[in-house]
Amino acid sequence: MATALLRSTVFFFVYFLLIFNIADSQSFIGINYGEVADNLPPPSATAKLLQSTSIEKVRLYGADPAIIKALANTGIGIVIGAANGDIPALASDPNFAKNWVNANVAPFSPASKIILITVGNEVITSNDQNLMNQLVPAIQNLHNALNSMSLGDIKVSTVHSMAVLRQSEPPSSALFHPNYMSVLKELLEFNNATGSPFTINPYPYFAYRSDPRPETLAFCLFQPNAGRLDTNTNIKYMNMFDAQVDAIRSALNSMGFKNVEIVVAETGWPYKGDGNEVGPSVENAKAFNGNLIAHLRSMVGTPLMPGKSVDTYLFALYDEDLKPGPGSERAFGLFKPDLTMTYDIGLLKHGQNTPAAPKTPVTTPSSPANPSAKAPTSPKPKAGGGLWCVPKGGVSNAQLQANLDYACGRGIDCSAIQPGGACFEPNTIVAHATYAMNLFYQTAGRYPWTCDFSQSATLSSNNPSYNGCNYPGGST
Repeated sequence: MATALLRSTVFFFVYFLLIFNIADSQSFIGINYGEVADNLPPPSATAKLLQSTSIEKVRLYGADPAIIKALANTGIGIVIGAANGDIPALASDPNFAKNWVNANVAPFSPASKIILITVGNEVITSNDQNLMNQLVPAIQNLHNALNSMSLGDIKVSTVHSMAVLRQSEPPSSALFHPNYMSVLKELLEFNNATGSPFTINPYPYFAYRSDPRPETLAFCLFQPNAGRLDTNTNIKYMNMFDAQVDAIRSALNSMGFKNVEIVVAETGWPYKGDGNEVGPSVENAKAFNGNLIAHLRSMVGTPLMPGKSVDTYLFALYDEDLKPGPGSERAFGLFKPDLTMTYDIGLLKHGQNTPAAPKTPVTTPSSPANPSAKAPTSPKPKAGGGLWCVPKGGVSNAQLQANLDYACGRGIDCSAIQPGGACFEPNTIVAHATYAMNLFYQTAGRYPWTCDFSQSATLSSNNPSYNGCNYPGGST
């Protein structure tokens, strides 16, 4: 009996540690670390800051040795960059590629966990035909140099803007621009052969800036909205991020590269801008970044890539005060030079900064259209029982995904439906959404209207708990 008790105690202790670590470990969340500034904290301080967050990957635009060295033995994955200006020499001279690796990779690996080298930035859409033609040879020479030094685990790719697409709406019809097809085919054959990702820079912010309607803002900020139907697939997209990523997926699939992985190299929202700029504000930036993180943590994925989260690098770690252009270009930083948060989106480990609900100009899915209207009648709980908020029958996956994103983005603890959590299995949208919707209802006052979710939910007296997965329940 004592032995059994000991085993049980050890099991639950280990299980607790596993869940605790998984909650802090989100390998799909990365961040961009730009250096066009004169007020940045030292790399050693930044390394400590990153270790206090759930950020597990950092993208550099170059190969700053001080930063790479500061991140040694932290376990943080590092993406380094070769500049556009390096491409001609990398393409024409294999020895230059070897020297580049000897200078920027070999001295730091494996203590510094370099995982990817990006060659150039948005080269294919730069309209520099000579540079475009040299891109793949440069990538290939770097790849060969890494292999020759037993560093072949480090992938090589390049970064693209969304302008690489000729069209992106609806997502299922997306195709790459014909002007870029010859280079893209060669590049994608390399990506496919080496397992390196196709990296893109989707910015819902720019989509809103070109279409500044309230419904577009809600769609871009992961806020409640009517959605946009892809009539080719009957998929209703509930946010711009998924639509943009799936557009790239469709374009890749149409060329026969279904196995090439997508990585989001940049996405973000500025928290301030010039007086004539549409969209920048703390409220919008907090809503976009906070809801994006909740969406990634939900592991729902996109409609065309369900059940997993695309590696996503937020833009950016700090403001870059020397950047040219409009004011918004200098206001993307999630942290200030003094290492405090610009605004709180729940990145610190151990729940140290659970985000408050972002202010939104849109009615939340749990609010009735008319607050003075009579609330729906709730079923009476069974004797000794309670009430649980569950989806209605026939609710679409798109609506369930929106409900899941909304609930988990409002500060509730969704760790139970993350990998390793007690309620992760079954790994389906309906199961995860049911858990999140109920938890939101239980923690938001147990009012009938907090179990509305755009009329897609209802209260039930049947406890949906199963095995070790416990759904909190209570009476109204």
